[in-house]
Amino acid sequence: MDLRQMEVVVAVAETGGFTAAAQHLHVVQSAVSGTVRALERELGTPLFSRTTHRVALTPAGEAFVPAARATLHAAELARESVAAAKGELRGQVTVGTMQGIWAGLHHALAALRTEHPGVVVRLRQASVADIRQALREGAVDLAVVALDRQQQRGLATHMLFREEMVLVASPERDLAARTSDSTVELAAIAQLPLVEFTPGWAIRYAVDRAFRAAGVDRSTTFEVNDIVAASELVRNDLGVCIMPPSIAARFQDLARYRFDQHAPSWKVMVARPRGEPTAAAAALLRHIT
Repeated sequence: MDLRQMEVVVAVAETGGFTAAAQHLHVVQSAVSGTVRALERELGTPLFSRTTHRVALTPAGEAFVPAARATLHAAELARESVAAAKGELRGQVTVGTMQGIWAGLHHALAALRTEHPGVVVRLRQASVADIRQALREGAVDLAVVALDRQQQRGLATHMLFREEMVLVASPERDLAARTSDSTVELAAIAQLPLVEFTPGWAIRYAVDRAFRAAGVDRSTTFEVNDIVAASELVRNDLGVCIMPPSIAARFQDLARYRFDQHAPSWKVMVARPRGEPTAAAAALLRHIT
């Protein structure tokens, strides 16, 4: 068994298939399949169950992949230690992020590239649930995410900022006429056509929590997984949308309203697996925090 075999198995597990793993590793699919078969023969058990439509980990595969990730991580630390002894920093860092959260990450990435041009950065965008799982599995080195207290369990976190969300509406929908201080109530918003983000988005988690806390039921008119699509629906007065002010600021032509109480909020933070980060991840963390 060698590191390359472990890397291939982890790639198949993370991408969900042999073709996707081959594309990720920049090799032909037959090489991936052959590597997995050879390792399965050596171990005396299949690591994947293969059907026409999907590839899934067997119980043996479920046990193997976390151990393989840990071994690959240790090997990366060893390589980085040698590079550091030579006065240079190399390696790879995988960064997770979600739609709607950027937090100036491009500045940190640019600073890292200037300081350590030998470090390769991979950026992975996914839902909050998928990013959290990837962090716990070690598939992502660090992430800029919005997590509630329960979602932070088992992770090392550093909060960047907290935001109370606002309601975004078309200027044609004059909600200001209904209030004297440009604030709105969740109960009143629940009566309007709502543009919401899909379950799995951190914004949706926060909005759901706020409505539950206020004891207000609502129905969703539009459900989207794209910020621009949400803004276009609002711009054409097809509905109103709740979003963080950092996102709402991108759409200066839309009206914004604060909530009088029970405002949805989120905490944006840097999260990473517990334990010693790789040197490359530590270097990027210094620029983010």
